[in-house]
Amino acid sequence: MKTIAITGGKGGTGKSTVSILLANKLKKEGKTVVLCDCDVECPNDHLLLGLKLEERKACPPKLEERRRVYAKFPKLNKEKCTKCGLCVKNCRSNAIFMPKGEYPIFLHELCSGCGLCWNLCPQGAIEIEKKVTGKIFVNQLDSETAGRPDSLAAWLVTGQSVGVVEETGPIVTEVRKYAEKFAEKVGADYLLLDTSVGMHCGVIRALIDVDLAYAVTEPTPLGAHDLRLILELLKELEVPAKIVLNQADLGNREEIDKISRESGVKMEYGIPYSKELVEAYSRGRLGSFQIDKL
Repeated sequence: MKTIAITGGKGGTGKSTVSILLANKLKKEGKTVVLCDCDVECPNDHLLLGLKLEERKACPPKLEERRRVYAKFPKLNKEKCTKCGLCVKNCRSNAIFMPKGEYPIFLHELCSGCGLCWNLCPQGAIEIEKKVTGKIFVNQLDSETAGRPDSLAAWLVTGQSVGVVEETGPIVTEVRKYAEKFAEKVGADYLLLDTSVGMHCGVIRALIDVDLAYAVTEPTPLGAHDLRLILELLKELEVPAKIVLNQADLGNREEIDKISRESGVKMEYGIPYSKELVEAYSRGRLGSFQIDKL
């Protein structure tokens, strides 16, 4: 199985569109594909495919359709707490508030779950509480054959954070692990990882150890700026990269071509603007759109 990440840094360049178009292309070639939406804070691949995450779709035997991701958070045992304030002074996330003369209050929205507080507490007053921070959904992409065990051409694995989460990197890690396990179960030829925007921990966790990364950009100054940054990150991670230029016939692509030459990273695809593609995108019908139409 080959693992390919679709990334790019800047939002709105078309990472999700390219991810789905690539899945469609591979599926048309007879490959079994698992597409994983790693943008856990704002997953949208299912919207572009016209799918609902709450729907229960067919799944391979003995593999859960939906999973939960848990994280550890501190919980105070007031009977043991002496109000020493050691946890407050050492919390690097400023996630513990302690009014004068009162017990410390843990702000889970700011907590990274690092565990420093419960390991430092001399009284053992800080216990560990597990909370759901994410969910994982599975949908079969081909609606015409959904539910048939003999047709496992393409699947969507979606990660979604629950509530306000300070650090989504661990959720991305669990979503990717599940997608890898799922891809092995269905005998996938390709696992496609659609990363979130930016270059933060969640993006890095999706990029580590992939076989190839497509850096999706656009012919704009901001597109060029973030392309340089994401290519530097991919080089640091030792991930082979290729460039995909979306809406290639709009704007000025000179800077993008220059970056390609200077970095030695090949321009793999130039996707022109297409009204048909925009309509398919806006109506949630990208699952049937083929890249050879462009």
